This record gives sequence, C-alpha cells and structure tokens, in this order.
Amino acid sequence: MMQRQIYTEVFHKVKLLCESRRFFSSTKNDTENSENRRRFLRQSQGLKRASSRPDECPDNPTIVLFPGQGAQFVGMAKSLVDIPEARDLFDIASTILRYDLLKLCNEGPEQKLNKTVYCQPAIMVTSLACLELLKKHRPDAIESCIGTAGFSLGEITSLVFAGALPYDQAIELVRVRAEEMQLASDKNKGGMATILYKSDKSLQLSLACEKAREWCFDAGVENPDCVIANHLFPQCKVISGSEEALRYISQNLKTYNLDKMKRIPAYGAFHSALMESAVEPFAKALKKMNVEDPIISVYSNTTARRYESKSHILKQLPTQIVRPVKWEQTLHVLYELKINNQFPDTFVCGPGTALKTILKQVNAKANEKTFKIGD
Repeated sequence: MMQRQIYTEVFHKVKLLCESRRFFSSTKNDTENSENRRRFLRQSQGLKRASSRPDECPDNPTIVLFPGQGAQFVGMAKSLVDIPEARDLFDIASTILRYDLLKLCNEGPEQKLNKTVYCQPAIMVTSLACLELLKKHRPDAIESCIGTAGFSLGEITSLVFAGALPYDQAIELVRVRAEEMQLASDKNKGGMATILYKSDKSLQLSLACEKAREWCFDAGVENPDCVIANHLFPQCKVISGSEEALRYISQNLKTYNLDKMKRIPAYGAFHSALMESAVEPFAKALKKMNVEDPIISVYSNTTARRYESKSHILKQLPTQIVRPVKWEQTLHVLYELKINNQFPDTFVCGPGTALKTILKQVNAKANEKTFKIGD
C-alpha cells in the first residue's frame, strides 16, 4: 500500500512538472493530448520542419548537435543551475530516476557518474538543459533549426528536441538503455579503442578486425567480436570488441599498417554484437513510448539519413545499439545544403568538446560557424 502511494505521488509530481514545461507526455489513444504536446513544442521552441528547398529554409538556418556517452565530467551542469527551465528538467529526471541527478552531475563522485547507468541520463538531461541556455541567449537559433543529430545516446536527445519523444518517457527509455547495456557489458567483457591510420589504409582496419575475430575463435574465446563501431573522421575510427581482440590488434598494428591505437575508457563493447542482449528490452520499452513524427529533421546514426516517420524510428532506433555510428557520414549529409553559399550556424548542446573537434576534421569551414553551448 505504501509503495503504491509513493508511486502515485511520484507520478503526479512528474505530470505537474512536465505539463509546466514543453515536453509532456500523453496516452497513446489520446489524439487531442498528442496534438497539444506538438502544438506546445512548436509555440515554445519555434521548431519548423526542414525543407529540401532552399527558398523555403530560414534566412539564417541552424543545426543542433548532441553528444553521447563519454562526454560527461563532474561539474558539467554548473552553468545551468540558475536557469529555472533547466532546473525543471533536472527535477523531472530526478523524480523519475529517484536520485538527485543535478547533484551527481555537478558534485559526482566521478566514479559513479562514469558508470553507464548514470552517465547516459546525465548527459541527455544536461544536453537538453543546454537548450534552455541557448534559448535564453539565442532564441532565433532554435526557431531557425533545420536539422538535428546526436552521437549514439545523443540521438535520443535529438528526438526529444524534435518532439518525437516526450521528455519524461525518454528518461525512462534511456534508463532502460543504460541498464541493459550495463548488463550486456558485465556479461560480455569488452572495450573500445580509437584507431588512426593513413588515408589509403581503411581496408586494412577492416581486415585487422576480421583477423582479430578469427584469432579469438582459435583461442577459444566465447562470443568474440571486433568491429568498427564509430566513423569519426577521415583516417580515424573507433573499434569495439572483446578484450582479447583488442589486445590482438594492439600487438599487430604494424602488420596492418595502422599508425596508432588508444584505448577509450568505455565500460563495454558498445555498437557491437556484444550488446545484442540490450536490443530487445530497449525495443520493447520504445514501443510503449508515445512516439511521434519529428517536427524537424533528425538524422539516424546507422543510416546517416533523416527519420521519415514514427514507424521508421520504432524500427531503426533499436538497431543503433549494435550497429556502427556513421557520424562522419551524417555530418556530410547535414552540411550538403548551403544557404546563400554559407554553412548553417551549428550549436553543440551538452558537455564535452569532442563533437566540435570531430567536425573540424570533417568540415573545417562548417566548424568555423560552430558554437559550444554549456560547460
């Protein structure tokens, strides 16, 4: 009885907080509430659906990018604590997650914040809170947004921003994602590493991954894998796989003409088959969400193309857990369209500087018009 009372109190608190902000949820069969949510999004954010025709685009179009896991650090939300709308987002998340998310983001401890189950919701909420900072100083940037994308976890953030996922439900979705990925990591020990190589040696990296898998099979490693997990920029990829496979590549860099390998402090072999057990629970959770068509263009990590509909999101998003992040390809697609021969202004909303660094390597001219929002 007491547990039910607590649940009811939590539910009403979340509902009140969500309805006071723009990201409130609705029941699947309640068309009126669904339309209200989308109307509220348009009015409060000024979001407009992207157009492929230059004459229909805003005069000063913008792009918004969101970071993924690994961007977290203690103190990453300190610039947001004085913004009421940002604090509301943290309050909603803390109520759903049942721990003080803002305190964890700003005070740590670092070891806890770095855990997958904590850092994923922390990064998403901080990134969306950064939008409130952007809205405060550059409201036109949100009004003129023609496209958004997020790196791995950041793709869910971009779907919330575009009105495709209600904020409160997205918190629950990310909680499921983080917990299941943590379980998969505990079950199948693995890791990730950045690989640098010369421009004509990309096929050598794929060959190295193939040989690493074969070596693991021959050595009797259970469920081995080694794949390219992240396409960052020319001559730079992230590989993901079993510990033994990564060790094999580290010891055979010269054999495959690879220049440098650096381990990433990741707690699992993300975007590889070793995460397979997380896909079904995530897909089931996603089906329970009130998914809508995005109000603006959101670009998929796995295809580097924009989501066409809510059914497309339901089908494609779960596969991201085990498929590579085509970030380099996504950036090329995002910056294909110029207005008056100019690249759009880009705003990176969230912790860390990795996305801006990557963009500089992919498109230096576009990077010149890129601005970091948040700590």
